[in-house]
Amino acid sequence: MREEIIVSGRMNPFIDPHLNIWHWQIPTYLFLGGLAAGILFFAALFYLQGKEEKYRTAVRVAPLIVPILLVLGLFALLLDLKHKLYFWQLYTTIRLESPMSWGAWTLMVVTPLSFIWAAIHLRDVFPKWDWKYQWLKDLEAFFIRYKRPMAWVIVIFSVILGVYTGILLSAFNARPLWNTSILGPLFLVSGFSTGAAAIILFSKNHEERKTFAKIDLLLIAVELFLIIHLFMGFLASTQVQIDAANLFLGGPYTAPFWILVVTMGLAVPALLEVLELLKYRIPVYIPAILVIFGGLMLRFIIVYAGQVSRWMY
Repeated sequence: MREEIIVSGRMNPFIDPHLNIWHWQIPTYLFLGGLAAGILFFAALFYLQGKEEKYRTAVRVAPLIVPILLVLGLFALLLDLKHKLYFWQLYTTIRLESPMSWGAWTLMVVTPLSFIWAAIHLRDVFPKWDWKYQWLKDLEAFFIRYKRPMAWVIVIFSVILGVYTGILLSAFNARPLWNTSILGPLFLVSGFSTGAAAIILFSKNHEERKTFAKIDLLLIAVELFLIIHLFMGFLASTQVQIDAANLFLGGPYTAPFWILVVTMGLAVPALLEVLELLKYRIPVYIPAILVIFGGLMLRFIIVYAGQVSRWMY
């Protein structure tokens, strides 16, 4: 597997008018993977806590879109591969030192489980749904019987998937901006935040939306802390990492990052969610959409800026 999975040498899309702006595959893949991980985590967690009826959208409704998210994300990754016909080789070996190997096998576990979790809740969400063949009904009953162990596996692997979306970048030592241990936790928290926002969008239950607004506020606070810690670490490190931080502190990515990610994607939705919790009438979809938008922009900007960040100029 090549480093060109994330094509090196592409320049800043915000300052280079000649850039091919259609290079969207990797940030889209990272975003959809994080979003899927967040939705699955909350679905399994609240089921294990015995709150399936109280948080019906989180456990039963929102997970229905996860298989679609994962398929689209994997398709985006496939489009970015140079040798597309050899993608299957990822599944013929396990390399413990390779983030791509970890990611491939994590997705091998999470993707079928997401289909199963969605399938066993179809009749709850769509009362008229009925499996045409008896063997499908028997298979559904089998998975429902082992739903709790499956939920534990989903909780564990959704965390691994969320962290992996950041580790995939941080493993590239040649890119100082990516080569930090903060990216894994940052992308994990961001993925969980977008997952909580998606649940808020789907939910029609006021108490459920209120609960996830509180969860999202906490996740936004953690995300902001990690972003600050990321830059503090860079600024206290070597010159090349200081230069990487300066891309966002007066450099070409300053406006896109601080406006699209920090302000529109974190600060504004946090303020709106606080106002909503204080019983001000705020359209619930506005902060949720902003959080999802901010999560998407975080991936795009980090991926593009990382390709500008180099050890040698």
